[in-house]
Amino acid sequence: MTTDAIKRRLAAILSADVVGYSRLMGADEESTFDILRQCRESIDGCVAEKGGRIVATGGDSVLAEFPSAVEVVRCALAMQEGIARCNIDRTDDRRMRFRIGINLGDVMINGDDILGDGVNIAARLEQTAEPDSIYISGTVYDQVRNKLDLAYSDLGPQSVKNIDQPVRAYRVSEAQAETVPAASGGADSGPAKPTIAVLPFDNMSRDEEQEYFVDGMTEDIITELSRNHDLFVIARNSTFTYKGKAVDVTEVGRELGVRYIVEGSVRKAGNRLRITGQLIDAADGHHLWAERYDRELEDVFEVQDEITQVIVANLPRRVEAAHFEQSKHKPTENMAAYDYILRAKDHHHKKTPEDNAKAIEISQKAIELDPEYSVTHAWHACSLGQAWGRSYIDEKTVFEQVAEVEKGLNDNAQDDAESHRILTELNLILHRDFDKVRFHQDRAYALNPNDPLIVSQRGEMGIWLGDAAEAETARVLESDPEFSVEAVLERTPYRLDSDREHQRNTMLKAGLPA
Repeated sequence: MTTDAIKRRLAAILSADVVGYSRLMGADEESTFDILRQCRESIDGCVAEKGGRIVATGGDSVLAEFPSAVEVVRCALAMQEGIARCNIDRTDDRRMRFRIGINLGDVMINGDDILGDGVNIAARLEQTAEPDSIYISGTVYDQVRNKLDLAYSDLGPQSVKNIDQPVRAYRVSEAQAETVPAASGGADSGPAKPTIAVLPFDNMSRDEEQEYFVDGMTEDIITELSRNHDLFVIARNSTFTYKGKAVDVTEVGRELGVRYIVEGSVRKAGNRLRITGQLIDAADGHHLWAERYDRELEDVFEVQDEITQVIVANLPRRVEAAHFEQSKHKPTENMAAYDYILRAKDHHHKKTPEDNAKAIEISQKAIELDPEYSVTHAWHACSLGQAWGRSYIDEKTVFEQVAEVEKGLNDNAQDDAESHRILTELNLILHRDFDKVRFHQDRAYALNPNDPLIVSQRGEMGIWLGDAAEAETARVLESDPEFSVEAVLERTPYRLDSDREHQRNTMLKAGLPA
């Protein structure tokens, strides 16, 4: 095609494909083909109704062009609704989930085909998008933001393959809301919650009877990770389709729509057991964490429980650390609520007056961004508590601010373990309401029994409530090997000297070391 023959026009481009199509076909070809046919009928109808034209299809993918940015976004929303209806009677592992990218740009015309960066950007945004979502470029956003009353989440500039300049991207949905500031950058930054998949651990033993142990460990890790509400964990039915297969973690990440992959192996030799686990960033294959555990195989189930608890206790923090590292390169004011909280926690843990003030300021911004996100209230309260305990802020000011935070926690705690942990402390320190102390601590422990802070708190609450058995758990925590009565008194804020004496006497009666 000579330069003189090239024709161009401005077009709104929609690119869509199925997440994990190869996995679905491998599990059940006929069923997958049937649901794809139903989805395509819905998609084709939406494109025609909104004045678009399907340019190309590739089995599980669709490329379409529209004369209007407004109509292409309306079409994408209608497509996802139609696809959801096709999935109503299907289990999670059999649902067909599309992701969609939309761009407005100049395209080259070659017969019925369209080419150029305008098309490529739409395709790259679609590859970046998580399952069931719609990503639009900044050029589309500029055209539709005042015409369509939708929720637009600013994802920031995205580096996309073969495009020199970063592309501003937004996640769009029908929930009515103001534009949310950008979350952490990168082409695969994904949703606010880190997304993670645990692949079936490999049985490296010659003993096939150990297969039950290996699979059981994988399932337990998935179940326990799912209790952490700051993670989005892929279900077992989806990840076990990779069992026994050599996999490319970056490809698995794309197929499952996740940022992080956990994989590992188990080797049994005589009465010895070696288990390895590693956390991988699926965007680039980089290993974020790896560990090896060697144990005596005296009781296989106890070993399984122990290893699972260790891995589950470490993984969320490793994921959080990785997510924070990705976000540090962007200015704070461009972070979404989750990223604000990561920053607030980072300052909180440094414990200086300056860092504490920063933690309070940033966690307050997180609350303003998303007042229904319970973790924002939890860490704001935690930072205020630190300010009080270390006398960074006068008591009256702290209590006035905590009262507002406590309301936000009570309204939004629901199934968040961290929030119930903080409510336990507030009801103990501020109200001496021991019924609520027990309720919130029990709830926190039920939601996440592997969190060292929650387990440690359970021991200390046992001290307050006169439960020697629960108090004893605080002694055996790896995070607190120097446990003693005076150590607890040292780190616990007291409003009254009589409270300190009450706790000392209760602990000593429980038989704990002075």
